[in-house]
Amino acid sequence: MNKRQLVEEIADRTRLPPRDVALVVDAFLATVARAVVRGEKVVLSGFGTFLRVVRARRTARDIGAGRTIRLPSRPVPAFRPGRPFREAVARRRVSPRARTLQGPRLPESAGRHSARAPSATRRR
Repeated sequence: MNKRQLVEEIADRTRLPPRDVALVVDAFLATVARAVVRGEKVVLSGFGTFLRVVRARRTARDIGAGRTIRLPSRPVPAFRPGRPFREAVARRRVSPRARTLQGPRLPESAGRHSARAPSATRRR
């Protein structure tokens, strides 16, 4: 699944316009990235934690020159899945215990754009 498909899936589930969903997804990703760059953890209960970890100094092989080189330690982004997410992946389906992974789904009776804010308050 790529970002466009993710936006479409969320738009279908929430009956929000894809353009609005794309703005929210972009804001979410930017916010998580900014927090991780600052060294903060972003914890999404039931899903997982985004964090910055330091990769240890290590030895690598320069194949072109045929020699060993030392790579310094450096910070890298990491994701640690939460228990419900791990269990859902292990079962290859979403279990009742992992309900947070299913996300909200509006009733069929709700209009396609019923969850939208009034047009006067929406950003264009």
